[in-house]
Amino acid sequence: MGVNALPLIDISNFQSGNFEAKRAIAAQVAQACTDIGFFAISGHGVEKTVISNLRESSHTFFSQSDDIKHNFVHPIKGTPRGFRTFRGEALGKTSGQADAQPDLKEFYHIGREKIPLDDPYYTSDEGKKYFIPNLWPDHPLEFKAAALAYWDSMEALAMNLAHIIAVALDLPETWFDDKINKHATAIRLNYYPAFSESPLPKQIRAGAHTDYGMITILMGENQPGGLQILTREGHWIDVETKPDYFVINIGDLLMRWTNDTWLSNLHRVINPPTGSQEDRGRFSAGFFFQPNYDALIECIPTCSGPERPAKYKPVHSGRYREVKYEEALS
Repeated sequence: MGVNALPLIDISNFQSGNFEAKRAIAAQVAQACTDIGFFAISGHGVEKTVISNLRESSHTFFSQSDDIKHNFVHPIKGTPRGFRTFRGEALGKTSGQADAQPDLKEFYHIGREKIPLDDPYYTSDEGKKYFIPNLWPDHPLEFKAAALAYWDSMEALAMNLAHIIAVALDLPETWFDDKINKHATAIRLNYYPAFSESPLPKQIRAGAHTDYGMITILMGENQPGGLQILTREGHWIDVETKPDYFVINIGDLLMRWTNDTWLSNLHRVINPPTGSQEDRGRFSAGFFFQPNYDALIECIPTCSGPERPAKYKPVHSGRYREVKYEEALS
């Protein structure tokens, strides 16, 4: 029987619950990641004001003229910080669609703000590839504070989810800790403007792709033209996003870690239906949780055996992300 909707999992009892409560939550996560690679969570503990402040300040920023927003494009082309212009990438190319059209979106890219200057992990030539100073717009004034508060909340949530994932994979709860304690995560604030002209044939808001890292935490809006995911049976299904929960999907690196036990699934953002009325563009925020750049991603002990050898060669987290970034911009 196929999956027609995302499971909604209440994770509130994981941190405070007993062993059986943790196992029950982890079992739900394991089932969802095996079936479709996506699930929604409630009971996450993120304050509503943290979400609403980011949403409103982002709408204010993206509603400005292109001339103003272009001031915050990084001076080095392709650098994953600051503003990326409309049609600035084609995500479909990362999943083998050589003729994919540029995506009908723009976005703002934010990384870790506080970088320890006395730690060569961050300041070495290799570290500087992943820990790049942020660019902050002048307006709205609250944009930076809202983004950093959201970052802190997402980082805490991602660490909690990593513990749930470890239990779901029959590993010690802290198994991932030394692989994510210096994570190279980025937030993308995605903005899909209301249509002012017809798109090209097969051009959509975000082409079909998988995410590159460990997990993605997505906050969206219920606007026409939203997220779709591909089921194992080959059907696209709509994903409803609500203000009080987050959508979680596993990325390529976690799929490799699990030897394809869990699915890093294709997903896309479609155009709004013809004739739909959008009073403003659609916004979403993706927290792309990337392990430490030097973390070696190889099959975990509970996902392989004599009759189930590892499918992938080991790869470093950072190098895998670099390759995928290059594909999206090519």
